[in-house]
Amino acid sequence: MTDFAPLDRRGLLAASAALAAAPAFARAAAKRVDPNFPKGFLWGAATAGHQVEGNNTASDTWFLENQQPTVFAEPSGDACNNLELWATDLDIVKDLGLTSYRFSVEWARIEPEKGLFSQAMLDHYKRIVEGCHARGLAPLVTFNHFTAPRWFSAQGGWTAADAPQLFARYCDKVARAIGADIAMAMTLNEPNILLILKGILPPPVWDMQRATVAKAAERLGVAKFVSANVAGPEDVEALQAGLQAGHKAARAAIKAVRGDLPVGFTLSVVDEQAAGKNSLRDKVRAEAYGAWLEIAKDDDFIGVQNYERAVWNDKGRLPAPEGADRNWSGTEVWAPSLAGAVRYAHSVAGVPVLVSEHGVGTDDDTLRARFIPAALEGLKRVMDEGVPVLGYVHWSLLDNFEWIFGYKPHFGLCSVDRTTFARTPKPSARVLGGIARRNAV
Repeated sequence: MTDFAPLDRRGLLAASAALAAAPAFARAAAKRVDPNFPKGFLWGAATAGHQVEGNNTASDTWFLENQQPTVFAEPSGDACNNLELWATDLDIVKDLGLTSYRFSVEWARIEPEKGLFSQAMLDHYKRIVEGCHARGLAPLVTFNHFTAPRWFSAQGGWTAADAPQLFARYCDKVARAIGADIAMAMTLNEPNILLILKGILPPPVWDMQRATVAKAAERLGVAKFVSANVAGPEDVEALQAGLQAGHKAARAAIKAVRGDLPVGFTLSVVDEQAAGKNSLRDKVRAEAYGAWLEIAKDDDFIGVQNYERAVWNDKGRLPAPEGADRNWSGTEVWAPSLAGAVRYAHSVAGVPVLVSEHGVGTDDDTLRARFIPAALEGLKRVMDEGVPVLGYVHWSLLDNFEWIFGYKPHFGLCSVDRTTFARTPKPSARVLGGIARRNAV
């Protein structure tokens, strides 16, 4: 997940309005929360293939990173060398006292050329699943975490007519290889991200994304190169249609292999709040989440990924209050946002929730250490209200490659030496691990 700084900051009056926008949280805070989570609640940390594995050379994202012009600050390169060090990472997850591990399989490794499937790479991911079981960890598997094979994006990506069928074919291969032994399957990661960014990214960033994919098309001699998370705003509608059809086709393919496997997708959910009369909040919610939450009604669960709140009046998004904690990009860090996002997603979709990502990008680990228990207290309060939450998975296990921002943002529970790849757990990792061991906040 990527955070973006607010584009403007208004005065103290607007900030006061933002503070006034969440009286429900103030009232809820006065009620004592039961600190104990239910038996079997999943505690985990997440990674994503392209962001940690390294040298994902057949992927569309690798191709976009390694050209000029590019919107990427730097290429992913070796990343965290998780392709080699996955067992080390599983050992860390276990040693922290967590009970699950979310990771993604890389389509570009499994099907590097159209119709050419790598048994060796399917076996690689099968070993990770087996490694999870050997350590008592529930494997939570994402089938597509933004990246796709270069050949797929070169033929129009998710805007191509046959995209859903191609994705379903790939998901069938993966499900047959590892589906019997995984705990939960997520078809897509944050397919709504461009809907959220459409109103946030400034025009120069959109222009650079257009230039990046245009250059990729030119290099490959194709009409259009379409990537899931690097695109122009004019492609967003077609991308959404393809992704929505892709999820449905993938869900059917996975269920055909193992009918009892819980299948869903993950959604980026900002805790949208209303301030004053005629707030834009409901309009923003409908555009960013509406169609996807409708689709989730037919799934076994919805993955909620929350990093921030947004307060809307009738004119736009209000700035953060003075003195608020902020992440690396200047965006407000507000612990109750997780509870708000989970409550909202469940109220619409009506299915159980997995917190599939939640965290903060910061070099100040004391902020992360404070943020985790505060957010979890709010999450438990929502659960006590009756919202079914299956688990909490922190983003991320490692400081890793954060897409167009490269290695600057640090979301990890562990730091990573970029030369030796040594992992070092931060104090916040022990905070989350202690909560997981107690199964109580």
